[in-house]
Amino acid sequence: MKSTYSFYTRFATLALLFTALLQTSSSYASDGHSDSHGEAHVKEYNPVETILHHVKDEHYWTIYSTTDDHGHEHHHGINLPVILYVEGQGFEFLASKDFLHHNKVEGKFSTYVNHHEHIASVDESVKVYDFSLTKNAASTGLSVILLLIVFSAISKGYKKNEGKAPSGIQSVFEPLILYMRDEVIQPNLGHKTDKFLPYLLTLFFFILFNNLLGLVPGGANASGNISFTMLMAVFTLIITNINGNKHYWGHIFATPGVPGWLLPIMIPVEIIGIFTKPIALMLRLFANITGGHIILLSFMSLVFILKAVWVGGVASFIIVPLFFMEIFVAFLQAYIFTMLSALFIGSAVSDHH
Repeated sequence: MKSTYSFYTRFATLALLFTALLQTSSSYASDGHSDSHGEAHVKEYNPVETILHHVKDEHYWTIYSTTDDHGHEHHHGINLPVILYVEGQGFEFLASKDFLHHNKVEGKFSTYVNHHEHIASVDESVKVYDFSLTKNAASTGLSVILLLIVFSAISKGYKKNEGKAPSGIQSVFEPLILYMRDEVIQPNLGHKTDKFLPYLLTLFFFILFNNLLGLVPGGANASGNISFTMLMAVFTLIITNINGNKHYWGHIFATPGVPGWLLPIMIPVEIIGIFTKPIALMLRLFANITGGHIILLSFMSLVFILKAVWVGGVASFIIVPLFFMEIFVAFLQAYIFTMLSALFIGSAVSDHH
């Protein structure tokens, strides 16, 4: 009973803290300004705009926004570099902050404008290629840095504690590494585990770190971007088919037990199957991560839509469990992507089908 009481006490405390956060944040949810008579005009809160702003990629990494007494909105965040290549001219380096509020930015070769995160020249005859470091790209780079720091520390821990029990950050990650190796990767790859273990463990932790970074307030939804999930799926597709043995390709072009007259039908079906597997990987990760963010933000938006203090309290008891469920989903989706990748690779390299 005491432990149950303690759990509900902590849960209620989290919910109340979250309610206070929502009520404090509500001052930024409306775009108020005054007219010549001093009367305030309030721009209605647009939940769709807020949600899409978080889910989509952008050139300027907005952490939070405020509105001053004159109704002017100000974005605060990371001023990422805008890197443009103008055909026939060369590269142009600008600042993403200059493009806020649809401002036209004068460069060396042309004048540019950011229209729905698509930067182009105001002169339609000028061809512009965008190689900018966007919010999702920066977040992905941050995850790589974190991975290098964490696993460098783990590597030093193994060397330092050789023959001893793990300690520090090594003790946190070792059970996860061993579980993925022994329960997920090895059963699918058998004696060829060591060959593909570095890729699959890197895949798991890379997706996991990006999933978790997307849940940090002000974070980027990198793993909920279709380009990110497509790239991860393409890596698995390439590794699977490059390492496919004669049994794998024989099953595609000469399916055992299938009459010869059916092969013209079966071969296209099998070839399509090569691509449908990574497509399923891509869409599953994209839909689950993006869907979770949309649901969370939808409940958070209720307090701004209904403009009532009690809504924040009620919504908090839904949002807090949902947030912890999203943390679980972050681990689950990284696990599923890695497990299915191991399964696909294993089916391509196994000696018998």
